[in-house]
Amino acid sequence: MTVVNIMVGGPEDLIPYDQLNHYPGVWLGVDLGATRLLNHGIVPVVALGDFDSSTNAQFDAVVAQVADVRTCSPIKDETDTQLALTIALQEYNATQINLFGATGGRLDQLLANLYSVLRDPYRLALPKLRLIDTQNVVTWFEPGTYQVEQLPTMQYLAFVGITGVDNLTIQDAKYNLAPFSSAMPISWSSNEFVGQPVTFSFTTGIVMVIQSHD
Repeated sequence: MTVVNIMVGGPEDLIPYDQLNHYPGVWLGVDLGATRLLNHGIVPVVALGDFDSSTNAQFDAVVAQVADVRTCSPIKDETDTQLALTIALQEYNATQINLFGATGGRLDQLLANLYSVLRDPYRLALPKLRLIDTQNVVTWFEPGTYQVEQLPTMQYLAFVGITGVDNLTIQDAKYNLAPFSSAMPISWSSNEFVGQPVTFSFTTGIVMVIQSHD
């Protein structure tokens, strides 16, 4: 397994700094995310972005400590986070991508992060990507049948059709769901585990699964 961890520049109170050293793999620092990694003793293999969220002093420190710094114009079709996904997929052949610092703050940036996997070429990241903060772990699924194991400290479970879905079924959860279809996105939130893995399946669409706690 090739793990690539990406740190972007969202609000710090949602970043699980005490857990970062437990994640194997290399790190990519996106804009201010590179500074945050350095401040916590992690040197990213690549720092990238337009660095419009970093001060001159922060950028100079990144250049001094990171061997591969890639700057880009703030006027572009991709977000800095999407550029990092491309590097993870194309240059590191990532089989798992953990994304940190991508929640909280501006809603437009949050939605861009959640919906990026619907677009090519980022669609390739869909089965590999996990978005992680202090309260949530988000994963994405294409049609099929899956089992979800409860993560430590996580109490709640949500199934979000971020596209229309057909025949979404949930079994072995506190609230089960008979085959359900919808042409529009819909969220089934605040479900819970009942001591065993939860099985879900669907035949068309994209489903986002969120494990969370208060």
